[in-house]
Amino acid sequence: MAPDQGRAANPMSTPMIQAASTEMLKLLDDLAVFSAPGPGVTRLLYTPEWSQAQLFLQGKMAGFGLKVGTDKVGNVYGRLAGRNPDDKVILTGSHVDTVVNGGKYDGAYGIAAAITAIHYLQETFGQPLRSLEVVSFCEEEGSRFPLTFWGSGHVTGMYDGSEADTCADSEGITLKSAMAECDYNNFEDTMNQRVDSTRRDDIGAFVELHIEQGILLEKTSTQIGIVEAIAGQRRFTVRVSGTANHAGTTPMNLRADALMGTAEMLLLLERLAGEAGEPLVATTGRLEVIPNTPNVIPGEVQFTLDIRHSEAEKLDRFCSDTLIAFNEIAAKRGLNLDLTPRLSALPAPMNSELCYGLERICQKQGRSYRNMVSGAGHDAQLFAPRFPTAMIFVPSRDGISHSPAEYSSPEELGVGLEVLTELLYELAYK
Repeated sequence: MAPDQGRAANPMSTPMIQAASTEMLKLLDDLAVFSAPGPGVTRLLYTPEWSQAQLFLQGKMAGFGLKVGTDKVGNVYGRLAGRNPDDKVILTGSHVDTVVNGGKYDGAYGIAAAITAIHYLQETFGQPLRSLEVVSFCEEEGSRFPLTFWGSGHVTGMYDGSEADTCADSEGITLKSAMAECDYNNFEDTMNQRVDSTRRDDIGAFVELHIEQGILLEKTSTQIGIVEAIAGQRRFTVRVSGTANHAGTTPMNLRADALMGTAEMLLLLERLAGEAGEPLVATTGRLEVIPNTPNVIPGEVQFTLDIRHSEAEKLDRFCSDTLIAFNEIAAKRGLNLDLTPRLSALPAPMNSELCYGLERICQKQGRSYRNMVSGAGHDAQLFAPRFPTAMIFVPSRDGISHSPAEYSSPEELGVGLEVLTELLYELAYK
């Protein structure tokens, strides 16, 4: 089909999109091959598997006629140059790294769909008005090194690279040395992207397509989730200190039992979170009892708190109220409470105009959709404060992610591709 620059058409009106969907699914399967041995997909930052995946993607982009580039931390770009070079770039993609024994869709789907969508638009409509780029971010998960968003964090200015000198993995290998030993940028750089700075200021919009990693879309039989905001997060480590003592000789009314105090706190946490209602969630995922002996009253308990909400004010108020209540429980029981903040991430609202655009596209395509908050973190949350940003979800079977059991059907993935493609068409061709 010859490119037609001028027509006002539905980009999804041709059977070519079916071939594009097949192409995307094959790309996902091909990308999943680059994994360390073991269940699922394990592709950690700056490992051989990661390098091979990034080199594979560079070759795929170049094969589709895109200009290919990498930056100094290993983000990979493919550009379809626009006719108006002074206009800002429309960027789409996701992260290539995984958790240990993860699935093949988290992150990779957004990359495969972005490559496929841009290739389809190029073949169908020719050169866009504004440049289209796909990005494979080098890292998002924090699975190897104790930081997250190493890729998008450089693009948006959260990192300056100095972190690489001291940040080390569990084997003591620093980011700097891992980067130096990693072969990810020996492909011909046709974008002249390798520059000292990784920060970008030329982005007109960023769009990320992702599996939901939750159960809401599947349970409500909804095809598309339009993310209105990515929830802010507060994480704490809590230490409750009492008195370890003999389990048989210490009367109940004379105990300073750290575990019983913790149990009361966590039951209260569950009740307060339920009363607060959606989208607030509160979780204790790790709990350590000391001395953890059957016949000794626990003298100390350490546990984690993970609290999330899409509105900063409500998040702050819930955290404050909860910690006041915890202190009251500790005082009543003769316990000491120490709390250490570990993370404070602001909520990230998506661009309202792009959200409205996605609603119109879903209506036009006859797709069921819902506006929703993402409780999980994504690269899009770093872009949202700086650039117009949109995020699209497709269903995850049983809400499972970060697992070999992670799955979204070909039909669900294809619907996401069609919505993404039409949004990129509107942003770059109109």
